[in-house]
Amino acid sequence: MHTPQSHDRTPLLQIRDATVVKNSNRVLDRITLTIREGEHTAVLGPNGAGKSSLIRLIAHLDYPLAHEDGTPPLLIFGEELWNVTELRSLLGIVSADLQHSILAGTLPRRTRGLDAVISGFFASYGLFRHHHFTPVMREQARQALALMEASHLADAYLEAMSPGEVRRVMIARALVSDPRALLLDEPTTGLDLMARHRFLSTLQNLARHGKTIILVTHHIEEIFPEIDRVVLLRHGRVLLDGRKSEVLTSRHLSAMFEGPVTVQASGGYYTARSSADQPGN
Repeated sequence: MHTPQSHDRTPLLQIRDATVVKNSNRVLDRITLTIREGEHTAVLGPNGAGKSSLIRLIAHLDYPLAHEDGTPPLLIFGEELWNVTELRSLLGIVSADLQHSILAGTLPRRTRGLDAVISGFFASYGLFRHHHFTPVMREQARQALALMEASHLADAYLEAMSPGEVRRVMIARALVSDPRALLLDEPTTGLDLMARHRFLSTLQNLARHGKTIILVTHHIEEIFPEIDRVVLLRHGRVLLDGRKSEVLTSRHLSAMFEGPVTVQASGGYYTARSSADQPGN
């Protein structure tokens, strides 16, 4: 597993005044953001803040407007242009949208957990006849499942798994090529309380062992202690970017959610409640 070294000076992610337009609307508006390897970061924002658009920008599914001076608005590991397959080997991306597609039947019927993980080598969603994988790839896939405490799902069919089980398989798929970072979009969507706790514990373990975590969410309680940087999004713009203890305050979250919010911290975790949840309201 890659561990960032002090000589790794090229940022993992550099976004410079990036604007993305869809249906004449600016879903991202002059976003600027730099994240270095080892800098575990949470991107927090309400629905419609631009979180999914940011994921699509980084994943090269959507493209920003070009700058007049020719400077690239997006660099990943210092490069502007990427072969998507090569990018996925360095930056593992897990999204709730992907899981919804899987459960809706986008993957080939009767796909087993191990095959789904192996498909991560090919940036595909399932194995096909033209894919040729080696015993080494199969062993790496088994190791990725073991890391996610999902070895028992190797021979199980995705369509028979719970949402939490599918999520673990998909993260193993993202990990199979040993990417330098994980980009996680609303990763606990659909998980029950215990599955969510186990999942976040696994992310903590990955962070402790050198895997850079970028967590995109609208749930403040998902921001585990190893994450020390928080970026707030609102209306497609960066509202605030800084250390977790300085960003996650009642004043700042009230501004982000555009309503009164009370924030509390305990044991490295944070919770937030709206005034409507307070006694007497």
